[in-house]
Amino acid sequence: LCCGINTESLPPQCVLTGKWINDLGSTMTIGAVNGEGNFNGFYHTAVTATNNKIKVSPLQGSQQRTNQKNHPTFGFTVNWTFSDSVTVFTGQCFVDENGKEVLKTM
Repeated sequence: LCCGINTESLPPQCVLTGKWINDLGSTMTIGAVNGEGNFNGFYHTAVTATNNKIKVSPLQGSQQRTNQKNHPTFGFTVNWTFSDSVTVFTGQCFVDENGKEVLKTM
């Protein structure tokens, strides 16, 4: 998930809640972030190294409280329902020059 773009029409302010799509066509839906910064959601990958049928997989994560520049950092774990593996992502949210929210993750 290099550069996810929020597909919901929210004002650009780096809010993780919503539906995101990356440059490979994978989608991620993040539910509300609670007061402690925790969130749940679902990830539907478009790419895999297994021959198993791809299924939507649950994710759990945590967001740092918004920093002074409104570029919150976050991390989340996806427990793949179609393979015996887990992936951990970490990243930061930015608003690009066009006002679009962008997630940059590793």
